Amino acid sequence: MSAVTTSIEIAASPKNVWKVALDPWRLEEWVTIHRSIESAPTEELAAGDQIKQTMALRGAPFKVNWTITELEAPFRAHWSGKGPAGSVAETIYELTKTKAGTRFDYSNEFKAPGGVIGRIAAGALVGDLPRSEAEASLLKLKQLIESEID
Repeated sequence: MSAVTTSIEIAASPKNVWKVALDPWRLEEWVTIHRSIESAPTEELAAGDQIKQTMALRGAPFKVNWTITELEAPFRAHWSGKGPAGSVAETIYELTKTKAGTRFDYSNEFKAPGGVIGRIAAGALVGDLPRSEAEASLLKLKQLIESEID
């Protein structure tokens, strides 16, 4: 299992951050490993909604089927994902109103298939890439949202 937690301060209200971060059709604008959406709701997301997404790490594309398991707009979203070969992921977005705008806390836990050997192999292949990609994605989100406010 690998876990990533990171956060960023965005000079915008939680509502404005939520509007962009929780729009699956805008993921290409800020998620660095995002490649495409196969299917997703076109309306505002709700608990139980599903999203089929293609992402890529180190140039290797893979599909993840996400289900929103918890949604408390505009403050918390919990996603459960099922990927290739039985891999699973849990992702949480938490938005907190601050004096400067919004603190976006991101966490992701990924469980590779194949038990201990699968976890060792996955760690060797991706190393610290998930953390650097998460941080780069949040920085892109911050820049995108703050540029839209100006």
